[in-house]
Amino acid sequence: MSVPAIRPRHTPKRGGDVLLDALTEYGVPLLFGNPGTTESPLMDRLGDHPDLSYVLALHESVALGAAHYYAQSTGITGVVNLHVAPGLGNGLGMLYNAWEANTPMVITAGQQDTRSRLREPLLGHDLVAMAAPLVKWSVQVEHADEFAPVLHRAFKIAHDPPAGPVFVALPINVLEQETQEEARPLGDLYRAPQPEAAAVEALAAVLLRAERPVIVVGDGVARSAAQDELVGLAEFLGAGVCPEGLMQRVNFPQSHPCFRPRMPLNHAGIRHALGDADAVLLVGGSFFEEVWFDPDSPFPPEATVLQIEDAPSRLAFNFAVDAGMIADPRAGLAALREVLETTADTGFRTAASERMDALRAGTAGAHAARQKRLAAHFDDSPMSPARLMSEVAKAVPDDAVVVNESITAGGDLLGFLPIDDPDRYCGTRGGGIGQGLVGGIGASLAHPDRPVIVFSGDGSAMYSIQALWTAAHYDMPIVFLILHNREYKILKINMDVYRERFGIPAERPYPHMNLTEPDLDFVEMAAGMGVPGHKIEDPAEVEEAVREAFATGGPYVLDVIIGGRI
Repeated sequence: MSVPAIRPRHTPKRGGDVLLDALTEYGVPLLFGNPGTTESPLMDRLGDHPDLSYVLALHESVALGAAHYYAQSTGITGVVNLHVAPGLGNGLGMLYNAWEANTPMVITAGQQDTRSRLREPLLGHDLVAMAAPLVKWSVQVEHADEFAPVLHRAFKIAHDPPAGPVFVALPINVLEQETQEEARPLGDLYRAPQPEAAAVEALAAVLLRAERPVIVVGDGVARSAAQDELVGLAEFLGAGVCPEGLMQRVNFPQSHPCFRPRMPLNHAGIRHALGDADAVLLVGGSFFEEVWFDPDSPFPPEATVLQIEDAPSRLAFNFAVDAGMIADPRAGLAALREVLETTADTGFRTAASERMDALRAGTAGAHAARQKRLAAHFDDSPMSPARLMSEVAKAVPDDAVVVNESITAGGDLLGFLPIDDPDRYCGTRGGGIGQGLVGGIGASLAHPDRPVIVFSGDGSAMYSIQALWTAAHYDMPIVFLILHNREYKILKINMDVYRERFGIPAERPYPHMNLTEPDLDFVEMAAGMGVPGHKIEDPAEVEEAVREAFATGGPYVLDVIIGGRI
């Protein structure tokens, strides 16, 4: 009769040690945070974990937003430690953006001593309930023995498709409890689902019949590193590729002739952008994000709708599809291309070649129209966004990472500075503003050997201006370019749309949407946080100023006065 093995006993550790051990075990090099009293057990022990560096932010939203962009850029879990109820509350806006972007994160927050729970202590609240709507799993560690299994599960869930943030509350007394449960290894988890042959054949059959195919892509393409497979399929089909309206990543090279503008944020606009497409392939996204309600379908009436997603919850979620496939986008696109190549006849190949010719002509026409518009507004004062971006594009280093929260000037940015390398671009998801400055922090930490340029509107910058201090504190090579139009321009544009949609007279003022009286001075604000800067009003100064800003090798603010959107 065999005797069950007895698990060896280890020297007891405190809960806080197990937490920090787990971060090291799971390959987390950075802990982002803004500390408070309940985080004392962690802060006190950081020196015992030399492989884990702390990134200090002056506001919880900066810490969480920077961790979100770091995780998006590296694929490494973004880990944040916040402070009790107000601190978690301060971070919820950025947590929403991370949730919408499917960013793998573990957010923790210190909690008051559980023994004082019924006394309603200062700063106490139900943190699990606060975080729950914006995370995949929300939990509080109730005993030190739970640290190992809770953290193991948290990291697993954060990366399960579709990826997303997880929240763990950390009571201060539980962090100090002893336990014999050590951090558990996560192991190598292979999550990419492989395509079913029948599904591939079903999608291929539709595409072989299509005369006007269009592909619409989300950030799932970049997450699975499927850009090359997508390019190959688009070229084989002769299909235009349209990104979702808000894109965090580069899912398709923007200088490629198949690349088409981002999707609008309403069904009528999407329907117009799809034109007379007879087959629409959706890949790796939450189709579709809307700002304005339209009752009709976004798809052309004769279009067959196909979809490839890596998680069942995303497949046919908002719309019925004619054929859908659960597969890792990279594997699914490759399998689809392989079947098409073996079955496509000469007629199909000729038609696809003709479609590619039309796409090249369309790209050339868009470039000519952009140059014509630039010429028409070349000498505008204040300078036009088009002129600004055309000058910036001359000076940005080829290896610079671009963080884009330019909002109303985003089309000009990507028109004059198209990005093909997926590692060179970070956009925004979720729609919450203030992501640009914090995104620069995360992108710089993810790419420590590369310069970063952040494009942010003036209104957006004021949501997270404290990020400049963190950039100075760690001497990060980031150029913060503030597009300073002294207004919430996007709100004025949306006010016009609202009035048109609801029959409101158009000739009315825009209440509380100007950022004047007093004017904001970003150079002075930056100086107060240790970041040098320069104000620019003459477009002829832009190119040289950008070059000089990069040449400093540290953080630098360019406060650029621009006019409205053209």
